[in-house]
Amino acid sequence: MDSITQAALGASLAGAVAGKALGRSVLLTGAVLGTLPDLDVVIDYGTAVANFTQHRGFSHSLFILAPLAVALAWLLWRWKPQLGFQRWLALTGLILITHPLLDAFTTYGTQLFWPIGPPVAISSIFIIDPLYTLPLLAGCLFFLARPPAKSAIFAGLALSTLYLGWSVLAQQVITQRVQPALAEAGLENPDLLVQPMPFNTLLWRATALQGDQRVEIVTGFLDGDTPLNLEYFPRRPDLAKAVSDLPEAQRLEWFTRGFLDYDQVGDRITATDIRLGIPGAHPFTFVLATRNGSGIDPTASFRTPRPDVNTEALALLWSRMTGETPVLCLASLSSPAPGQRC
Repeated sequence: MDSITQAALGASLAGAVAGKALGRSVLLTGAVLGTLPDLDVVIDYGTAVANFTQHRGFSHSLFILAPLAVALAWLLWRWKPQLGFQRWLALTGLILITHPLLDAFTTYGTQLFWPIGPPVAISSIFIIDPLYTLPLLAGCLFFLARPPAKSAIFAGLALSTLYLGWSVLAQQVITQRVQPALAEAGLENPDLLVQPMPFNTLLWRATALQGDQRVEIVTGFLDGDTPLNLEYFPRRPDLAKAVSDLPEAQRLEWFTRGFLDYDQVGDRITATDIRLGIPGAHPFTFVLATRNGSGIDPTASFRTPRPDVNTEALALLWSRMTGETPVLCLASLSSPAPGQRC
């Protein structure tokens, strides 16, 4: 999740554990601890793919954060012994462990069990979702105004947790909705990713991969009886095969679980993470190699410029979420004319 959300979660947990004993200052301590695992972004691992796939790595591992929580609890206990070591341990442990667990509900991927096992990505909540964050912020603000208002802190935590649970349930409902349409289109057992569209859990995007086919579906809870619209995108298995022996291509395949779009621009072969963003505005595209006659030359990967954001996109997403716009063409992020299919 975004840094504001992680800070709000950390502050809320700190207030719940030690607000009565330490007052307002404990919220700052919790906010700092809540953002601590994300400091790995300052590390340069050498290439763009390495930086992309190592983020949320060791700093989000339960194997690292558990002993770190003990060490920080001891230091904080020596700093303010009136709270007691066990309470400090509850505070640091809850904050440090919930950070990667919350990140695991997003699509990016969180290496909870680094250095073993693949990233965990439940993909039930967008990286920024106001309905998750606002209850936490409200609880913290109420606490600051009237400490030690722990009831407000607990209410914020309860509401945000219920919303997270709703996101998982909603994801299952949407999955059941799109599977029959995919089967009818000839995709019986595709690799399927179902995730919310930006900033909400009412409108969802399903991405299905099978062979050389890729299908995208946008559907939501306010669609009524609107039939599902399947939007087809080309794939380049020839390019995927051409770079399949490259370590950085293999790393990307592992990190994204194969949700990549390969393309050739000029003589450059690129790979795009199609899980993040939306078609036409995927933020992570990497140059992996260049064509050299009939072969390829590997390059130190670098990231291409991020696509410009369509300033009309938010309004269009809102109208699609509410059902006012029944079909949304992801390829152009536009509403098709009546009778026109994407």
